[in-house]
Amino acid sequence: MSTTKKMTGVALAAALGVTTLAACGGGDGKDGEAAASGSPKSTTVTLVSHDSFNVTPAVLKEFEKQSGYTVKRLKAGDAGAALNAEILTKGSPRGDVFFGVDNTLLSRALDNGLFTPYEAKGLAGVDATYRLDAEHRVTPIDSGDICVNYDKKYFADKKLAPPQTLDDLVKPEYKDLLVVENAATSSPGLGFLLATVGKYGDKGWQEYWGKLKANGVEVVDGWEQAYNERFSGSAGGKKAKADRPLVVSYASSPPVEVLYSEPQPKEAPTGVSTGTCFRQIEFAGLLKGAKNEAGGKALLDFLISKKFQEDMPLNMFVNPVLKGAALPELFTKHGVVIDKPWQVSPQEITANREQWVGTWTSLVLK
Repeated sequence: MSTTKKMTGVALAAALGVTTLAACGGGDGKDGEAAASGSPKSTTVTLVSHDSFNVTPAVLKEFEKQSGYTVKRLKAGDAGAALNAEILTKGSPRGDVFFGVDNTLLSRALDNGLFTPYEAKGLAGVDATYRLDAEHRVTPIDSGDICVNYDKKYFADKKLAPPQTLDDLVKPEYKDLLVVENAATSSPGLGFLLATVGKYGDKGWQEYWGKLKANGVEVVDGWEQAYNERFSGSAGGKKAKADRPLVVSYASSPPVEVLYSEPQPKEAPTGVSTGTCFRQIEFAGLLKGAKNEAGGKALLDFLISKKFQEDMPLNMFVNPVLKGAALPELFTKHGVVIDKPWQVSPQEITANREQWVGTWTSLVLK
């Protein structure tokens, strides 16, 4: 779920800056000093995240009341920018917990030694397929599928079946219809590149992108430009320029279109090409050098609690990783379940990510 992060994560995120989510007890820096000197424990825990993190205020206040900690949030841009900032300040972090590193960037965070291992309470209830770090340096929090979305009305009007697979996208009938994000600057863009690597392999994906380029694919910098400005199916799009009925977004996009349409339609106006998807998993970790380790651990426990996991879908438009966490009706009615997303192992991503992105840039953008 990262960057630019998932579907409306970017569109709905607040402006950059430090935001105190609690109604009282804001931090002035003295809490950390007190903890370090052996004075009364710090009562403020700072969460560093990308812009898309969100939680219902009442749910957060309940955690604060039960734990005794006040949560302060530092927004740090999109996922890649937020991670880079933490790497630059490693050992003297700006907060206690970092949220937002995903499986496409996980190796970069771990190789830089950003996190202190901690096995969060309740981790046994998280599906093992999401637990990618046996040392518990990071804790899985959510998952989402990066997929091509389509404008249902466009295809109905044209009496053309929407594409469902990666192979479909290079067919002549879909020429000049697809807009994607830059794999070098966008989390969804990188995820879509990895979907093609998962499908066609280390050699075949390059040939595939050559065909996609010949078929008129458009590349823009990020999700917001692709979805809100170029995609014809977006309710919030700038319609004068929105002439592409295919876009790389998320499997959770259709429920969000319903939620933010006025009046709300009975059916989602957009669909998902289920054979084009890449599974994104997001993690949080206790930052090495955190001033409030105890508060950071309590916050990680909260992030995989049933209360937070069930609150998450309508705030960040992602799926919970905790087994038994219920999805809201909006998701169950309008969401799309991706049973077999394309996958690339974290080890392969670690070894090849920079080379793949460089090759993609030379092939597609030049």
